[in-house]
Amino acid sequence: MELENAFETSYRGSKGFRQEDVHTARATGFGAAADDYMERGIDLNEHLIKNKPATYFFRMRGDAMREAGIFDNDVLIVDRSLKLMPGKIIVAILNGELLVRRFHKTFSSAFLIAENTQYKEINLSQFTDFTVWGVVTYVIHEV
Repeated sequence: MELENAFETSYRGSKGFRQEDVHTARATGFGAAADDYMERGIDLNEHLIKNKPATYFFRMRGDAMREAGIFDNDVLIVDRSLKLMPGKIIVAILNGELLVRRFHKTFSSAFLIAENTQYKEINLSQFTDFTVWGVVTYVIHEV
């Protein structure tokens, strides 16, 4: 095993793959006319994951972010390498509990805001145990 390949992921995507590379049986000996217009399939890993080693999937529990379009049982794609910026939806650890909230920052303090009026905003200056786990990049839910 080469040393440079020892620490990379086993999935390398399908960017080099084309549908023309798939061998099919042709009983007549002629290809179908549509074969000339075939396109490569869509690889969701290429489109949704920018940094594979830093990307994780979470299952949303609760309705705290429903007005942002994130519902109970949705899948969140979270990137740990992205920089925290105001207005972003994040996964945070607050006193040992995982929360999904929108990060808001004013001149003097920072808040975690739920996208549901049933939940109060959380002023982060009141807590000592706060960590940003990652930034939500995409949400997948059934229609």
